[in-house]
Amino acid sequence: MTATGIYVHWPYCSAICPYCDFNVYRARGADNARLLDAIVADLEAHAQRFGRREIVSIFLGGGTPSLLRGAEVERLIDSASRTFALNADCEITLEANPEDAHLFAEQAAAGVSRFSVGAQAFDNQALRALGRKHDAAASLHAVEAAAATGQRVSLDLIYAREGQGAEVWRRELSQALKLPVEHVSLYQLTIEPGTAFARRVDRGQLAPPVDELAAELYEATQEVCDAAGFPAYEISNHARAVSARSRHNALYWQSEDWIGVGPGAHGRLTHNSARIALEAQRRPADYIDAVRENGAGWISEAQLSGEEAGDEMLLMGLRIEEGVDVARVERVRGKPLNTPALNWLLKQGLVAQAAGRVRLTRSGRLLSNRIVAELAS
Repeated sequence: MTATGIYVHWPYCSAICPYCDFNVYRARGADNARLLDAIVADLEAHAQRFGRREIVSIFLGGGTPSLLRGAEVERLIDSASRTFALNADCEITLEANPEDAHLFAEQAAAGVSRFSVGAQAFDNQALRALGRKHDAAASLHAVEAAAATGQRVSLDLIYAREGQGAEVWRRELSQALKLPVEHVSLYQLTIEPGTAFARRVDRGQLAPPVDELAAELYEATQEVCDAAGFPAYEISNHARAVSARSRHNALYWQSEDWIGVGPGAHGRLTHNSARIALEAQRRPADYIDAVRENGAGWISEAQLSGEEAGDEMLLMGLRIEEGVDVARVERVRGKPLNTPALNWLLKQGLVAQAAGRVRLTRSGRLLSNRIVAELAS
C-alpha cells in the first residue's frame, strides 16, 4: 500500500481574519452533520477510486476545525480508519484557535495527537490589528491546555506586522520559545489579493514592512530560534528535534501522496504511474451536493504533465533544508534544470550543491520563488 496523508478542510470560522485568503466561511449556525456526512462519503469515494492506502498522517485544517466537538473529530478519524489502513504511529494534527482551548481535552481523547495552536501573536495590540478574537493571555492558556493533554504541541506566529521592529520581535519570539512547545511555524505577514488587508493597503491604511526590514526580521527569527534550540528545517518551520517535525507537511514538501477532502481541498495522488491533481468544490453547499449527486466531492481530476509534476517537486522541495535530488526532478520533468542559472545562483551564494542535491542557503530562502522560476526556466 502507498503511504499517504489525509487533509480534511473544515471551512467554518467564528470570524474571518483580514489577512486570510483561505477557503473559509462564517459559521453562523452551519449544519455540521451534513458536511461531516459528505466528508465521510468523500473518503470512501477516494478509496474506491484510488485504492486502500496506508495513512501516515491526518491533518484537520481550515478554517477552524477546533470548533468541532470531540465526538465529531472522532467520527472523522474513525471513518479514515475504517476506509483506509491507519499506520500505528499515524500523526493526527488539529489546527486550533486559542478560544477553543476548552475543547482540547475531548479532542485529544478523540484521537488528536498533535495540536497546532494559532496564537499568531503574544501582543494584544497586534492581535487586535490582526483581527483575532483572543488576547495574549488566551494564547498562553491555549498552549498550556494543549500541553496538558499530553499530546504534541506546535505554535503558529505571524511577524513582519505593521510597525513591528526587530528587537520587539526578538523578545516576543524568545518568550514564545520558552513555552511547552516542540515546533513553531513562523510566517511573515503577506498581503494576499482579495483580502481585507489588501484593500487597506490599496487605500493607504496599512503599510507592511519594507523589504529591508522584512529581511532583518527574518534574520532575527533564525538567530533567536537557533539560540533556543529550534533550528529551521523549512523556510517557515522550526523544530526542537527531527522527531518534532510535521510529518504531514513533509508529504507536501517531498511530493508524496495526500488525499484532500472537504470544501476546496486539494489532493495529489500517484495512480497507475501518473500524478493526479484533485480539487474539491469550494462552497460547502456545492461540496455537499456534489457528494450526494456524484458520490465524491471533487470538481476536477487532472493528470499533471511530467514538467508540471517536476516543477511542483522543485518548488516544494527547495523549501526544506535537504533541498531536492536534481536527478529525480529532471527525470520527472523530462528535461534538465537551467544549468547556467544554477551556476550563477551557486556563485551568488543563494543555493548550495552537494551529493547530487541542491538546497537554498539562508539568504536564498528569502528569494525562493524567484530562484525556482530561474531554475525551471
